[in-house]
Amino acid sequence: MIPSLLAVVLHYGDPSLTRAVERALRQGAPEDSVVVLDNAAPQAYPGALRLPSNGYWGGGLEAALDLARRRGATYLWFCNNDIRFVSPPPYLPRAAGRLARLERTLGHAVGIWAPSVTANPYHPQMVRKQELQYRSVAYVDGIAPAIRLDCVEAVGGLDRGDNPQGYGLDVWLSLRAYQAGWPVIVDQQIVVRHRYHTTARTVPGFMERAAAAEDAYLSARMGPDWRARLQRLQICWNDGATL
Repeated sequence: MIPSLLAVVLHYGDPSLTRAVERALRQGAPEDSVVVLDNAAPQAYPGALRLPSNGYWGGGLEAALDLARRRGATYLWFCNNDIRFVSPPPYLPRAAGRLARLERTLGHAVGIWAPSVTANPYHPQMVRKQELQYRSVAYVDGIAPAIRLDCVEAVGGLDRGDNPQGYGLDVWLSLRAYQAGWPVIVDQQIVVRHRYHTTARTVPGFMERAAAAEDAYLSARMGPDWRARLQRLQICWNDGATL
């Protein structure tokens, strides 16, 4: 059975960045399967669903998960607007098909899936190995995860906690999914390029506040040595050559 995906592009900053991701995702996709969520951006995005205030990444994800539940989707594909696809389209139908094949191969619904990236200075397990089909990992970077809604419920919800900027929520959610036995997958055949902190660096003091909140958030959940623990988890448990 092909799972249903709702793709949500989080808009903040330059509308041209959001427009490029939206256009890429709409290629070959059903009309109602791609949504732009405007995170109360200073430059509003025409035709987008607009939040009343800036919820940052975590608030945007929470709103998108709620929207996906109301739409009856199996997965929310939550995309930052500073990614660019470098593999061939169409992306939404390909992602849905690959998720279905992964489920058959693994014998279990995939909890969290993500495209691989051309480079990643923080999470090396996300970097593409062209000769593979997929990699099983312990956690993913949150630039473009597809999150299974019943997996989120099974692990106790998003757990935004006291982390308004949202840095670290992606790690903690996907790590909880992995620990609960849900496959966490990095797809090696759908690939993006990511320009890190494209918008965040334009807001004075944001990066410092976000880093401090992330440290407090992950320290409370993983211990003060969370960075070392994540480094030990930056390995791939299974390299899948075929699907």
